[in-house]
Amino acid sequence: MVHPPLEILIAIFIAYLFGSISSAIVTCKILRLPDPRTQGSGNPGTTNVLRIGGKKAAIITLLGDVLKGALPVLLAKWYGLSTIGIALVAFAAFFGHLYPIFFRFQGGKGVATAFGCLLALAWPAGIALAVTWLIIAMVSRYSSLAALITALLAPLYIWYFTNLTNTAMTLGITLLLIYRHRKNIKQLWQGKETKIGRSKL
Repeated sequence: MVHPPLEILIAIFIAYLFGSISSAIVTCKILRLPDPRTQGSGNPGTTNVLRIGGKKAAIITLLGDVLKGALPVLLAKWYGLSTIGIALVAFAAFFGHLYPIFFRFQGGKGVATAFGCLLALAWPAGIALAVTWLIIAMVSRYSSLAALITALLAPLYIWYFTNLTNTAMTLGITLLLIYRHRKNIKQLWQGKETKIGRSKL
């Protein structure tokens, strides 16, 4: 079934709004924790919530970020949008996390939400991404390094398991992930990046 452009635009807009819901900020507010934008690294994401709120808050944040990336894509696939439409919905959900309209366009770095989007696009690629991140994180103890290397490999995984349209979209996600991690890249280079399990002084 061919859907008119207006329906695709509406789906993209809804995906962006869904991605704009900050799991980190909402979780911290419900659990009466400090606003993650004002504590630790200042990033409203899972790693920073882990630092300031512990494992329970971090797990809730992680699941929320993954879900808000996966759900719009799954709904778009169920509705029968075109390959391009689904890819744009995935990117919109990811972009919403980075630049959320509900939080003055100040969002997280997008790792978990990107994973949710790509997992929904192709679960084998999602598993490959998760395994890659876990191995690098366990060996290096750097969440940011694991995220960067996984992001670089993401287009290759998506290309292998899906198509060129999704690959092009994933490349856009990769570039934005690298851009959002520019501070981490500098700190890694300088040996100042905080390892997993250590508080940021």
